[in-house]
Amino acid sequence: MVDGIMKKFHEDVVIYILLRLPVKSLMRLKCISKTWYTLIQSSTFINLHLNRTTAYNDELIFFKRSIKLEPDLFKNILSFLSSDNEDDLTPVYPDIDVPYLTSDYCSRFHQLIGPCRGLIALTDFTVIVLLNPATRKYRLLPGSPFVCPKGFTFVTRGVGFGYSTAENYYKLVRIFEVYTDPYDRDLDARHSKVEIYDSCTDCWRDLDLTVKLLPKVRRFACSEIFYKETFHWCAHDDTVMILCFDISLETFHYMKLPDHCHFWDNKGYGLTVLSNYLTFITYPNPRCALDPGQEFTDIWIMEEYGVNGTWIKKYTIRPLPIESSLSVWKDHLLLLQSTGGTLSSYNLSSDELKEFNFRGFTSTLRLVVYKESLTIIPRESEHGTKVQTF
Repeated sequence: MVDGIMKKFHEDVVIYILLRLPVKSLMRLKCISKTWYTLIQSSTFINLHLNRTTAYNDELIFFKRSIKLEPDLFKNILSFLSSDNEDDLTPVYPDIDVPYLTSDYCSRFHQLIGPCRGLIALTDFTVIVLLNPATRKYRLLPGSPFVCPKGFTFVTRGVGFGYSTAENYYKLVRIFEVYTDPYDRDLDARHSKVEIYDSCTDCWRDLDLTVKLLPKVRRFACSEIFYKETFHWCAHDDTVMILCFDISLETFHYMKLPDHCHFWDNKGYGLTVLSNYLTFITYPNPRCALDPGQEFTDIWIMEEYGVNGTWIKKYTIRPLPIESSLSVWKDHLLLLQSTGGTLSSYNLSSDELKEFNFRGFTSTLRLVVYKESLTIIPRESEHGTKVQTF
């Protein structure tokens, strides 16, 4: 019957109709006809569907939180959320446990990185899982081959995930800081190491650095973003800055922050996108004593990307019970985790603060705003881990 429909209507008409269906419906259609399976699974259709969904504002929320079970044991939960209005969030799928990542106190440092063409990376800075929340597919990526030299240890400072249009494949970058064991504060006893994962080879490789020690990447809840084919991290050495990595050229460079934001001032920092502009957020650190005037949250946009001096302060927000910023949704809702561990939103237009019925242990909330796609998890190698379904 399905093949009969394909014969009755021109293939272009069928594609036109299918492109307007949500991913959930397309996944069902794949199961009823080899013809439709081949069509929907093709890279041409996937890219057409991706381009169409990117042009529309149907955004969903991929949300992670941790529930404390024992002093050093956490249950990590992933939720898939949607909203027809701004009054409530409803699950698209049942909650699931986070696969592979640590469940101890380090759950506070889990990161969700993305989205990139509908894919999201989950990491505890040792393990990395690549996931498509729309197709419900995920894969554990190969581990790093890096072995620390004797007498040294290391910590993962930052992870980035993106897609190189020029090379037509995905890349992850991981920044290590290697130092003597026991720890020595002397800068001469430390150096940076960077690894890159290519989806086309399904393995990691070393990157030669032109500097010995990169600025230290901060692990705030919203401290990295992939924008204009460049990774961006909140970082610091003597001053606060944005550390950037061009995914195609594979080179690092630095970006200055707005005036008065480049020094330590008991603030938290976030990076996101607002109205298609690179956006920098500063908010009061709830664990620090603040001087009068420091309890406000500021949102800056970069009017000309990469041009110093083009930061414009877009909003100054009244004092809020904020643990950290998480993202911007629908271009006017600042999503945040409250000091009580509740997912909340602040309306940039109406000055309204709203709490949602989602709570986790303080500082464990993470989320990514994404659009559904049919994007396939990059191929597994012959001896690599398999793509799984949750």
